[in-house]
Amino acid sequence: MVYTEIISGHALLGEALDERSVNIVITDGIIVAIEEEKRVPDIWICPAFFNAHTHLADTVAMDLPVTGTLIDLVTPPDGLKHQILRKTTDENLISAMKSSIQEIITSGTAGFADFREGGEKGVYLLKKALIDYTCHSIILGRKGGEQVSDGIGISSIRDDPDYLSIMPYIKDTKKILAFHAGEQDALDVDAAIGCQPDLLVHGTHLTADQISHIAEVKIPIAICARSNALLGVADDAHPPIQSFIDAGITIMIGTDNVMFVQPDMFQEMAYIHTRYHIDPHEIIRAAVNGSQLLHDNFFIIENKPPNLLLMDVSDTNLIYSRDLCSTLVKRGRKDLIRRIIINGVNKHF
Repeated sequence: MVYTEIISGHALLGEALDERSVNIVITDGIIVAIEEEKRVPDIWICPAFFNAHTHLADTVAMDLPVTGTLIDLVTPPDGLKHQILRKTTDENLISAMKSSIQEIITSGTAGFADFREGGEKGVYLLKKALIDYTCHSIILGRKGGEQVSDGIGISSIRDDPDYLSIMPYIKDTKKILAFHAGEQDALDVDAAIGCQPDLLVHGTHLTADQISHIAEVKIPIAICARSNALLGVADDAHPPIQSFIDAGITIMIGTDNVMFVQPDMFQEMAYIHTRYHIDPHEIIRAAVNGSQLLHDNFFIIENKPPNLLLMDVSDTNLIYSRDLCSTLVKRGRKDLIRRIIINGVNKHF
């Protein structure tokens, strides 16, 4: 039996995020038509977000009242978070990761890419946490975890002196290769670029030459602005987000460690706009671009499964918005979401 649903509202369409009043016709889990409509309800239809960098297991270390440097807190193998992870039971790790996956989905995010510590076992724990959820996920293991996951997430070349030994396996299996790079300085960036990765994370302190090189070889960068700020490695010019955009680099957004910030893309987008004054269209594109890691994208176009969220703004002052993109970035919030559709599957709130 053929099942057709029509969703009406004010939508952000395509990669250009054109604001249109439309009916979106979905048949058997595929967008088959997008039709202009003059009168629609006060529903905003937006592409679902993809969180391009998380550390979900760090939920168990949430908001510890501690201070310290980047090295003290998160650098392997003996940063504070790694000490806590080693002492936490499997059951508590799974429960904590499930709670953050729930937070991800309910805040309008249809997928995420996680750097998963703990080797093979660490990867399996995250897979267990994902069993009850409809959600796109990319798991990037390390220390053996790359063998049973979607690829490898290397902390930094300075933290993993043996990183070159795993390159032949990653290239032969065509798995995803991602590096933390440029988080505290530019010294670990060139070697990472030389490995031809699929993703660089942070890029907080890139030189102009490195930005040009990354643009030339078309490596996307996942920025994590709030985490950078809380860890003391950012300022008003770092990460140099506008320089990335001007160079033509594909920007993605990640929330990084749940130890420090919620995996909430609305909060991340608002922070980026407020501190770095980036155009809202660019910010929303960056919040969706991570879906390219799935060899797909979540932008709302015909002839593909929908990954989108529906926000009911009828009882809010947001109905007076003159620019949906700008308002979504500056004022969007999770409690307005009524449905998220992930790969054609509905979840109602």
